[in-house]
Amino acid sequence: MTNADLSSISRLRAVETRSISPENFDGSKGGGGRATEGTGAASARDLGPGWKVSPSVDIAAGETFELASIEGPGKITHIWITTHKDNWRTLLFRAYWDGAAEPAIEVPYGDFFCNGWGEFAQVSSQPIAANPNGGFNSYWPMPFREGARLTIENVSTVPVRVYYQVTYELGGDYGREAYLHAQWRRSNPLADRTPHTILEGIEGSGHYVGTYIAWGVNSNGWWGEGEIKFYLDDDEDYPTICGTGTEDYFGGAWNFDIPGKGYTEFTTPYLGMPQVLRPDGLYLSQQRFGMYRWHLLDPIHFSTRLRVDIQALGWRSGWRYLPLHDDIASTALFYLDRPTARRPRTPSADDLEVHLGKEAVPDLGALPPRDPS
Repeated sequence: MTNADLSSISRLRAVETRSISPENFDGSKGGGGRATEGTGAASARDLGPGWKVSPSVDIAAGETFELASIEGPGKITHIWITTHKDNWRTLLFRAYWDGAAEPAIEVPYGDFFCNGWGEFAQVSSQPIAANPNGGFNSYWPMPFREGARLTIENVSTVPVRVYYQVTYELGGDYGREAYLHAQWRRSNPLADRTPHTILEGIEGSGHYVGTYIAWGVNSNGWWGEGEIKFYLDDDEDYPTICGTGTEDYFGGAWNFDIPGKGYTEFTTPYLGMPQVLRPDGLYLSQQRFGMYRWHLLDPIHFSTRLRVDIQALGWRSGWRYLPLHDDIASTALFYLDRPTARRPRTPSADDLEVHLGKEAVPDLGALPPRDPS
């Protein structure tokens, strides 16, 4: 919570709070705890309704489940959700605003909560908190003017059990608030001497607010010399904002290396590297990292267009940069003045898979995007 939010917490507002969960699927007033059937029915057989009869849902293989359907205007203020870690890259989380046919958010479940590798990492940031063992929380404000719909698609071949709660408010004035968007792209392996695309083709007015990257290293040596670049509005060949290195952008320095300790995990309200996965000498042959950077106090504003990319650079002989061919999966979050935006095609199960060997999947950053217009 920012100082501004804390200072206004005592202010009275003419809004109503509602919450959707398997115990109250539509969030209706007085509608919670009434279930007579559900995943907890057998455990509650001696107690009856009101005693955790329906705490979760089962989503069949290939099925899309509607987490929430809300008639607006309103704002989602908190999402809590959990499922087994084997499902974190086989579920696609989507959000649709104001009746749009195309999702504004389409991101693998784990990546949205800064856990893209299918192994738990504690995240203690302002908008995202990931707590033991897989309790995922989002505090990203998600306003809408006419309605909202949240879904989860199970792209795996097995059923998945999910527990969740979506808290929101109704009755406020959200006419001047932008819509939250989130897009996921993966380059595996990254093409030679080619930046990884984080965002492209975004049109409209808005502000960029966050980056999460699950970065898998495919070669020896340091991997984070590459710069992140933000091309704003009429920028073409050169960006307005250019970083100085990957670890610099994510708030670290000097390779994230504390002498004698090596790569060092950290998590703060606005940036962090909460995950370092090290080789085990057998099937886990590569180093893998999870990093986030939230632009909450320093949002990146654009008026007409936005494109974002990041380089992958290491070192070679003679103190020369070495272009790398790493596995980079990025999640970009931004607010936009419209409920839909140009986005990449929906990833398949193979695109999403976390590999333990040398297999490669297509570079989603290079795939034809989908344009809702």
